[in-house]
Amino acid sequence: MLTLVFCVLFVALAFEFINGFHDTANAIATSVGTKVLTPTQAIILSTVFNLIGALAGVAVAKTIGKDLVDAKFISSVTILAALASGITWNLVTWYYGLPSSSSHALFGGLCGAALASAHGNWQVIKWSTGLWPKVVKPMFLAPGTGFLLGFLVMTLLMLFLRRVRPRLVNLLFGKAQLVSAAWMSFEHGRNDAQKTMGIIALTLFTASSQQGTFDNLPSWLGFLRLSEFRIDLWIQITCAITMAAGTAVGGWKIIKTLGKHMVKLQPIHGFAAQSTAAAVIGFATHWGIPLSTTHVISSSIMGVGSTKGFNAVKWTVVERMVWAWVMTLPITAALAWLILTGLQLAGIAK
Repeated sequence: MLTLVFCVLFVALAFEFINGFHDTANAIATSVGTKVLTPTQAIILSTVFNLIGALAGVAVAKTIGKDLVDAKFISSVTILAALASGITWNLVTWYYGLPSSSSHALFGGLCGAALASAHGNWQVIKWSTGLWPKVVKPMFLAPGTGFLLGFLVMTLLMLFLRRVRPRLVNLLFGKAQLVSAAWMSFEHGRNDAQKTMGIIALTLFTASSQQGTFDNLPSWLGFLRLSEFRIDLWIQITCAITMAAGTAVGGWKIIKTLGKHMVKLQPIHGFAAQSTAAAVIGFATHWGIPLSTTHVISSSIMGVGSTKGFNAVKWTVVERMVWAWVMTLPITAALAWLILTGLQLAGIAK
């Protein structure tokens, strides 16, 4: 059992690493697309502020670990199936350059695996108190808010700066976009890194609750025991460093989709999109809502781009992205359910 726990921790950190390079584009794509930063400069900036943001709180981590599924039905194998499902979907969408949600891949995987672990008992999913208000509802509200706010912010900027020379506007917002990119990276780390923190804490809490799991644990590993669900500092630091490392690797395909293929951007557009997205994500993080940063920044870019005219946004690219968004939860839930059911049939899981 102890070996299984370490295996889950390794896979969870692998998910965090993949999340880092998969979602790097969320924070830096517009900076690259507007040529304010080179890809290398943008990734360095994003890595630093992702790391700082990941250490800035635990509200979202507690939501993941306590509010989505009934912990009584969760085991290390359950979490392993959830992570395997999320990682698989992340890699598939990354390969095709689709900015899908790592967060919803994790949520779907956790719910599908929990359902299989409970042998079809739907009560295991905390729908009314957790999944609906903190995942499904924000899945629609957050992108809509990002789109409308992006459109509004950009419209106001155009109104106030209509008599300023374009060259001066580009120069001003080229500098301002450094601030908005840093802010977006900080909020991305503050929201996204906490999701794996919650998974790791849930793994250790359930393992500590099962008799015999940690009986032979060396004294120097005593910090792994959790007699109550909590996010210890070492969990925060480990997840923060892992996500920052993943961010440093970068996700060039998704950067290209968000920063160049969806709408042609200038520095002022990049500033408006990043600031809008960072504000929406920051508000949600304060209330412990685990948003999809991918959904928010993408919709903010669409809203900002729409001020240039309906045809300024390449809606065929948007359509591909929306399909990936809509399908993430059911596909990862089904995949996790299949993985755990297969392990149950093989006698590996109960």
